Amino acid sequence: MREIVLDTETTGIDHAKGHRVVEIGAVELVNHIPSGKTFHYYIDPERDMPSDAEAIHGLSTKFLKGKPVFSAVAQEFIAFIGDASLVIHNAAFDVGFLNAEFARINAPAILPERVVDTLMLARQKHPMGPNSLDALCKRYGIDNSKREKHGALLDSELLADVYLELIGGRQSALSLSAITVATRAAVAPSGLVKPRTHPLASRLTEAEIVAHKALVAELGDKALWNELLN
Repeated sequence: MREIVLDTETTGIDHAKGHRVVEIGAVELVNHIPSGKTFHYYIDPERDMPSDAEAIHGLSTKFLKGKPVFSAVAQEFIAFIGDASLVIHNAAFDVGFLNAEFARINAPAILPERVVDTLMLARQKHPMGPNSLDALCKRYGIDNSKREKHGALLDSELLADVYLELIGGRQSALSLSAITVATRAAVAPSGLVKPRTHPLASRLTEAEIVAHKALVAELGDKALWNELLN
Protein backbone atom coordinates (compact mmCIF):
# COMPACT_ATOMS: atom_id res chain seq x y z
CA MET A 1 0.00 0.00 0.00
CA ARG A 2 1.43 3.36 -1.05
CA GLU A 3 0.60 6.64 0.70
CA ILE A 4 1.96 10.16 0.30
CA VAL A 5 2.20 12.44 3.32
CA LEU A 6 2.32 16.03 2.11
CA ASP A 7 2.26 19.65 3.19
CA THR A 8 2.29 23.04 1.49
CA GLU A 9 3.25 26.59 2.40
CA THR A 10 1.44 29.52 0.83
CA THR A 11 1.33 33.30 0.55
CA GLY A 12 -1.87 33.46 2.61
CA ILE A 13 -4.92 31.61 3.81
CA ASP A 14 -7.37 32.08 0.92
CA HIS A 15 -6.60 30.84 -2.59
CA ALA A 16 -9.80 32.49 -3.82
CA LYS A 17 -8.16 35.86 -3.11
CA GLY A 18 -5.17 35.10 -5.29
CA HIS A 19 -2.87 33.53 -2.74
CA ARG A 20 -0.50 30.91 -4.11
CA VAL A 21 1.50 27.83 -3.15
CA VAL A 22 5.17 28.60 -2.43
CA GLU A 23 6.44 25.24 -1.17
CA ILE A 24 5.45 21.60 -1.52
CA GLY A 25 6.96 18.79 0.54
CA ALA A 26 5.93 15.15 0.38
CA VAL A 27 7.10 11.84 1.84
CA GLU A 28 6.32 8.38 0.45
CA LEU A 29 5.11 5.60 2.75
CA VAL A 30 4.93 1.99 1.60
CA ASN A 31 2.91 -0.21 3.96
CA HIS A 32 3.19 2.60 6.55
CA ILE A 33 7.01 2.63 6.35
CA PRO A 34 8.91 5.64 4.92
CA SER A 35 10.54 4.49 1.69
CA GLY A 36 13.10 7.29 1.64
CA LYS A 37 11.55 8.88 -1.45
CA THR A 38 10.56 12.52 -1.10
CA PHE A 39 9.33 15.40 -3.23
CA HIS A 40 10.30 18.99 -2.41
CA TYR A 41 10.23 22.30 -4.27
CA TYR A 42 10.19 25.97 -3.42
CA ILE A 43 7.89 27.71 -5.89
CA ASP A 44 7.83 31.25 -7.25
CA PRO A 45 4.23 32.42 -6.57
CA GLU A 46 4.51 35.20 -9.19
CA ARG A 47 3.34 37.71 -6.61
CA ASP A 48 4.53 39.37 -3.40
CA MET A 49 4.86 37.61 -0.05
CA PRO A 50 2.79 39.27 2.72
CA SER A 51 4.75 39.88 5.90
CA ASP A 52 2.35 37.88 8.09
CA ALA A 53 2.80 34.79 5.88
CA GLU A 54 6.60 35.25 5.77
CA ALA A 55 6.62 35.33 9.57
CA ILE A 56 5.12 31.82 9.61
CA HIS A 57 7.39 30.04 7.12
CA GLY A 58 10.28 32.46 6.59
CA LEU A 59 10.02 32.43 2.78
CA SER A 60 10.51 35.92 1.36
CA THR A 61 9.71 37.37 -2.05
CA LYS A 62 13.45 37.74 -2.66
CA PHE A 63 14.17 34.09 -1.74
CA LEU A 64 11.42 32.73 -4.00
CA LYS A 65 12.27 34.95 -6.98
CA GLY A 66 13.71 32.75 -9.71
CA LYS A 67 12.45 29.49 -8.22
CA PRO A 68 10.36 27.34 -10.62
CA VAL A 69 6.72 28.30 -11.03
CA PHE A 70 4.04 25.75 -10.21
CA SER A 71 3.43 24.78 -13.84
CA ALA A 72 7.10 23.83 -14.18
CA VAL A 73 6.94 21.24 -11.36
CA ALA A 74 3.32 20.15 -11.68
CA GLN A 75 3.89 17.08 -13.86
CA GLU A 76 6.70 15.85 -11.63
CA PHE A 77 4.44 16.31 -8.60
CA ILE A 78 1.54 14.51 -10.28
CA ALA A 79 3.84 11.62 -11.19
CA PHE A 80 5.19 11.44 -7.64
CA ILE A 81 1.79 11.21 -5.95
CA GLY A 82 0.40 8.88 -8.63
CA ASP A 83 -2.84 7.31 -7.43
CA ALA A 84 -1.69 6.99 -3.81
CA SER A 85 -3.77 8.08 -0.85
CA LEU A 86 -2.76 11.55 0.35
CA VAL A 87 -2.20 12.06 4.07
CA ILE A 88 -2.56 15.75 4.99
CA HIS A 89 -3.11 17.70 8.23
CA ASN A 90 -6.11 20.03 7.83
CA ALA A 91 -6.49 18.67 4.31
CA ALA A 92 -9.13 21.15 3.12
CA PHE A 93 -6.55 23.96 3.23
CA ASP A 94 -3.77 22.22 1.26
CA VAL A 95 -6.10 20.48 -1.20
CA GLY A 96 -7.90 23.76 -1.85
CA PHE A 97 -4.64 25.47 -2.73
CA LEU A 98 -3.33 22.58 -4.83
CA ASN A 99 -6.59 22.31 -6.76
CA ALA A 100 -6.51 26.06 -7.41
CA GLU A 101 -3.01 25.63 -8.86
CA PHE A 102 -4.13 22.62 -10.91
CA ALA A 103 -7.08 24.62 -12.26
CA ARG A 104 -4.68 27.27 -13.57
CA ILE A 105 -2.95 24.67 -15.75
CA ASN A 106 -6.09 22.67 -16.61
CA ALA A 107 -4.92 19.61 -14.65
CA PRO A 108 -7.31 17.23 -12.86
CA ALA A 109 -8.23 18.14 -9.30
CA ILE A 110 -7.43 16.03 -6.25
CA LEU A 111 -10.61 14.20 -5.30
CA PRO A 112 -11.68 14.14 -1.64
CA GLU A 113 -12.03 10.34 -1.51
CA ARG A 114 -8.27 9.86 -1.85
CA VAL A 115 -7.42 12.15 1.07
CA VAL A 116 -6.79 11.14 4.69
CA ASP A 117 -7.11 14.17 6.98
CA THR A 118 -4.95 13.63 10.06
CA LEU A 119 -6.61 16.58 11.81
CA MET A 120 -9.93 14.72 11.64
CA LEU A 121 -8.24 11.52 12.85
CA ALA A 122 -6.71 13.43 15.75
CA ARG A 123 -10.01 15.05 16.71
CA GLN A 124 -11.68 11.64 16.78
CA LYS A 125 -8.90 10.10 18.87
CA HIS A 126 -8.27 13.13 21.10
CA PRO A 127 -11.55 15.10 21.16
CA MET A 128 -10.32 17.40 23.92
CA GLY A 129 -7.28 18.43 21.82
CA PRO A 130 -5.14 20.35 21.14
CA ASN A 131 -4.46 18.75 17.77
CA SER A 132 -2.00 20.99 15.97
CA LEU A 133 1.05 19.27 14.49
CA ASP A 134 3.24 20.62 17.29
CA ALA A 135 0.77 19.45 19.94
CA LEU A 136 0.58 15.97 18.44
CA CYS A 137 4.36 15.72 18.25
CA LYS A 138 4.49 16.58 21.95
CA ARG A 139 1.75 14.08 22.77
CA TYR A 140 3.55 11.24 20.99
CA GLY A 141 7.08 12.15 21.98
CA ILE A 142 8.17 13.03 18.43
CA ASP A 143 11.18 15.35 18.26
CA ASN A 144 10.16 18.56 16.49
CA SER A 145 12.99 20.70 17.86
CA LYS A 146 14.12 21.58 14.31
CA ARG A 147 10.72 23.11 13.56
CA GLU A 148 11.51 26.76 14.28
CA LYS A 149 9.22 27.81 11.41
CA HIS A 150 6.78 25.95 9.19
CA GLY A 151 8.47 24.05 6.36
CA ALA A 152 6.66 21.74 3.95
CA LEU A 153 9.18 18.88 3.84
CA LEU A 154 10.02 18.86 7.56
CA ASP A 155 6.32 19.10 8.43
CA SER A 156 5.59 16.16 6.12
CA GLU A 157 8.26 14.07 7.83
CA LEU A 158 6.87 14.94 11.27
CA LEU A 159 3.32 14.29 10.08
CA ALA A 160 4.33 10.84 8.82
CA ASP A 161 5.44 9.95 12.36
CA VAL A 162 2.24 11.43 13.83
CA TYR A 163 0.09 9.54 11.31
CA LEU A 164 1.61 6.21 12.29
CA GLU A 165 0.74 6.95 15.92
CA LEU A 166 -2.80 8.00 15.04
CA ILE A 167 -3.52 4.74 13.20
CA GLY A 168 -2.30 2.55 16.01
CA GLY A 169 1.30 3.25 16.83
CA ARG A 170 4.57 2.27 15.26
CA GLN A 171 3.93 -1.42 15.82
CA SER A 172 1.47 -1.27 12.92
CA ALA A 173 4.41 -0.53 10.66
CA LEU A 174 6.07 -3.75 11.76
CA SER A 175 3.18 -6.00 10.80
CA LEU A 176 3.68 -8.92 8.43
CA SER A 177 1.96 -6.94 5.70
CA ALA A 178 5.01 -4.67 5.64
CA ILE A 179 7.33 -7.53 4.64
CA THR A 180 8.05 -7.12 0.95
CA VAL A 181 8.17 -9.87 -1.63
CA ALA A 182 11.89 -9.23 -1.97
CA THR A 183 12.41 -9.70 1.76
CA ARG A 184 10.46 -12.94 1.72
CA ALA A 185 12.50 -14.18 -1.23
CA ALA A 186 15.71 -13.37 0.64
CA VAL A 187 14.54 -15.39 3.63
CA ALA A 188 13.20 -18.30 1.58
CA PRO A 189 14.41 -18.04 -2.04
CA SER A 190 12.21 -20.90 -3.17
CA GLY A 191 9.16 -19.08 -1.82
CA LEU A 192 8.13 -22.28 0.01
CA VAL A 193 8.92 -23.86 3.35
CA LYS A 194 9.95 -27.42 2.52
CA PRO A 195 9.03 -30.29 4.89
CA ARG A 196 11.87 -32.07 6.67
CA THR A 197 13.04 -35.22 4.98
CA HIS A 198 13.48 -36.85 8.41
CA PRO A 199 11.56 -35.92 11.57
CA LEU A 200 13.54 -34.49 14.45
CA ALA A 201 14.47 -36.95 17.15
CA SER A 202 12.47 -36.63 20.36
CA ARG A 203 14.14 -34.55 23.05
CA LEU A 204 12.17 -36.30 25.84
CA THR A 205 13.78 -39.03 27.87
CA GLU A 206 11.96 -42.31 28.48
CA ALA A 207 11.59 -41.36 32.16
CA GLU A 208 9.94 -38.04 31.24
CA ILE A 209 7.47 -39.79 28.93
CA VAL A 210 6.48 -42.27 31.66
CA ALA A 211 6.11 -39.48 34.23
CA HIS A 212 3.90 -37.47 31.88
CA LYS A 213 1.61 -40.44 31.18
CA ALA A 214 1.26 -41.02 34.91
CA LEU A 215 0.31 -37.35 35.45
CA VAL A 216 -2.32 -37.45 32.70
CA ALA A 217 -3.80 -40.63 34.18
CA GLU A 218 -4.25 -38.81 37.50
CA LEU A 219 -6.25 -36.03 35.78
CA GLY A 220 -9.13 -38.40 35.01
CA ASP A 221 -11.05 -39.40 31.89
CA LYS A 222 -12.38 -35.87 31.21
CA ALA A 223 -8.99 -34.16 31.09
CA LEU A 224 -8.29 -32.17 27.92
CA TRP A 225 -4.97 -33.97 27.55
CA ASN A 226 -6.87 -37.13 26.70
CA GLU A 227 -8.42 -35.41 23.67
CA LEU A 228 -5.01 -34.25 22.47
CA LEU A 229 -3.49 -37.70 22.87
CA ASN A 230 -6.27 -39.45 20.94
